Amino acid sequence: MKLQRLAITLLTASLLGSTPQSQFPDTPAAHQFAAWLEAFNSGDRAKLLEFLQKNNPSRAGDIDGELGFRRMTGGFEFQKVEQSTASKLTGIVKERDSDTFARFSLEVEAAEPHRIKELDLRQIPMPPGFAPARVSQDATVAALRAELDKRVAADSFAGAALVAKNGKPVFQAAYGLADREKKIPNQLDTQFRIGSMNKMFTAVSVLQLVQAGKIKLTDPLGTYLTDYPNKELASKVTVHQLLTHTGGTGDFFGPEFDKHRLELRTLQDYVKLYGQRGVEFEPGSKWAYSNYGFLLLGVLVEKVSGQNYYDYVAEHVYKPAGMTLTSSLAEDQAVPGRSVGYTHIEPPGGGAAASEAWRPNTDTLPYRGTSAGGGYSTVEDLLRFATALQQHKLLDAKHTELLTTGKVDTPGGGKYAYGFGVRSFGDIPCFGHGGGAPGMNGDLEICPGPGYVVAVLSNLDPPAAQRVSDFVLNRLPEK
Repeated sequence: MKLQRLAITLLTASLLGSTPQSQFPDTPAAHQFAAWLEAFNSGDRAKLLEFLQKNNPSRAGDIDGELGFRRMTGGFEFQKVEQSTASKLTGIVKERDSDTFARFSLEVEAAEPHRIKELDLRQIPMPPGFAPARVSQDATVAALRAELDKRVAADSFAGAALVAKNGKPVFQAAYGLADREKKIPNQLDTQFRIGSMNKMFTAVSVLQLVQAGKIKLTDPLGTYLTDYPNKELASKVTVHQLLTHTGGTGDFFGPEFDKHRLELRTLQDYVKLYGQRGVEFEPGSKWAYSNYGFLLLGVLVEKVSGQNYYDYVAEHVYKPAGMTLTSSLAEDQAVPGRSVGYTHIEPPGGGAAASEAWRPNTDTLPYRGTSAGGGYSTVEDLLRFATALQQHKLLDAKHTELLTTGKVDTPGGGKYAYGFGVRSFGDIPCFGHGGGAPGMNGDLEICPGPGYVVAVLSNLDPPAAQRVSDFVLNRLPEK
């Protein structure tokens, strides 16, 4: 979904407003950075707007976006300077409200008043020496309870969280409201929209067909979709490249999607709208997250299996895994246990009341989830999926390993396998997938070494669930 990009590039950021000026070099770039961080971290609309209008006018026009980012991160704590010249400063910062680190780069004009030319932050893996202490399982669970209580009190988390060890939950709880208007609380069996987490189910489906000898990973898409409109894409992009986001097939979100959102009812509807497009770069030459690539994998599953994509996944993934509350029914169909997603807005003028401005995400949702994302599930069903995968109920051992082994480097220090991201939390390697869009966020991480599975789902904007998942995995014992 759209907000998967947040894991790659953060548009703006700042540091702790109380950071002493003496911690920075005596340069124009550092002076601007210190002043900017104070304005950003204050969370004060008028103060930040005044700073941007004077020092970085190109960003002043999106003050709501700046404040939204400030709300998402809680501001930043300065960690260290890496490089410093009169006109440029780079270094490391950490989000106040999470374990997320980023590298900042700020460049100013050489002449006074040294306005900001460029300000950029990019998420990075946790630097050596900055990891929180690993503690016992019981201590981690206690810390998680306190962290969730804090986030719920701040209205930055509503949803469900589950931590399992060797298939058995050691923590599971639900928080907040599934429907704010009707005051319906979230439960462990509440169904949350999971965004791009569907990609795991799609990838399993494709690998099942590979295991059955019906698909070859090295074949181009056109081997199976012989009537695909764009012949260059069909002849060049392989199944392997679609599964690893290296095919150059691009996204489908944007103005065209917004225009036709409710008309896109089947996977073929997407192909009719986007199928004439060529590739954005030479297939295999780099990694670029592609929702359309996974949409095409769903079309591939339909073509090769002879089944509707939704029927195939229900029969071959959900049923053998025992996932009874996971599906992708259309938004106009009643699903009694499905939560309402809430997205935060920053009304003009700001103010205390603006911080509580939530509205349903109804007008952003597709008609129906696809093979690229958009279905719904529960934390308990996600544990069932993880267990079935590890017990080889969905794929044999060879193809499970093929599915979950990293194939290509991704920005931020991880790797991408087939529909699964692979990353390490200290010395704990895990595989899984997150998902996010306005009013929804989720993450599943499967860590075979110590035997942990972490599943967190939220009906609020990203990174509500992701930050909770990271918090747990940065503290659990490594054995």
